[in-house]
Amino acid sequence: MAYMTGKTKAGGDWIPTFVEAIDPEKCLGCGRCYKACSRKVLGPEDLVDEETDSTRMIMTIANDGNCIGCAGCGVTCPKKCFSFKPLTV
Repeated sequence: MAYMTGKTKAGGDWIPTFVEAIDPEKCLGCGRCYKACSRKVLGPEDLVDEETDSTRMIMTIANDGNCIGCAGCGVTCPKKCFSFKPLTV
């Protein structure tokens, strides 16, 4: 299976990993990932918990087509709620 690759500044091969999913159970809604992403891939969303009748903010993938595969969002996430995968070609 071949993956899309890029080059680093030094000329080395790099396989970008694109955001695949965010675990809503782990997400704190802190917004660190949102601030780290300059491509506007992520967006806030209200999650309603019907059992406790409460609402909390979580982050969602709003524009997945804008993702460049840097994984910066996952690096900044304190709960490690992101999953990533390379793009097959």
